[in-house]
Amino acid sequence: MDLDLHGRRAFVSGSTQGIGYAIAEALLREGVAVTVNGRVPDRVDAAVASLRAAAPAGEVNGIAADLAQPDEVSRLLVDLGDVDILVNNAGVFEVEDFAAVTDAVWQRYWDVNVMSGVRLSRHLLGGMTARGWGRILFISSESGVNVPADMIPYGATKAAALAIANGLAKLTRGTAVTVNSILGGPTYSDGVAQAIDQLARAQAMDRDVLTQAIVGANRTSLVERFLAPSEIANLAVYLASPRASATNGAAVRADGGTLTTVL
Repeated sequence: MDLDLHGRRAFVSGSTQGIGYAIAEALLREGVAVTVNGRVPDRVDAAVASLRAAAPAGEVNGIAADLAQPDEVSRLLVDLGDVDILVNNAGVFEVEDFAAVTDAVWQRYWDVNVMSGVRLSRHLLGGMTARGWGRILFISSESGVNVPADMIPYGATKAAALAIANGLAKLTRGTAVTVNSILGGPTYSDGVAQAIDQLARAQAMDRDVLTQAIVGANRTSLVERFLAPSEIANLAVYLASPRASATNGAAVRADGGTLTTVL
């Protein structure tokens, strides 16, 4: 299927690895000019080089900025210019004891997982509306609906992002601009792989054995495996395209059947 995305411009936050990188690559292969982002300039440059190698005919560049910092977001937006597709993917997560999470850590979760999307959307939505077309995607998580006891700050901020996306969609009434969220399930991203490696070393376990134990503990998963970042990216590219014109204000599931409640 031709997704009719050639010539569009996209910005994907938090896209030097994992789901964000997979979305950037998938958009690039559909003919979208993509700007990737991360906090560390060297990692941004490496992601751009990797994407250019993967899609030599594509147009890709990068901007390094910490999206938790308002002044860095302002600088990024000056360099970025107008885009047709905004993918709010930047996020942080940890497995941690609720009682041990300090106010400063809570603030970091809020600034990255919530306010980065608020600031970017606030600046870019008006231009999309004025030009007559646009897409805003929030890469959320099933943890925003079924909050894990050991990831409460992550789940709470992902729930907040779902609410923001739902409200923003109401501002697009009668236009060709849409705002949607993706509820991703447990995904074997680079961050998850690193966390499993650390846990395996700490427990003196084989990484593959631990990975399967984690999958087995997720009793509601219907696919009974971690998702691949590309599986989230496939849905993101569809929702970013004109083919998804009838989908607005939605939280679309790519969770492998993990969520058992009806949304």
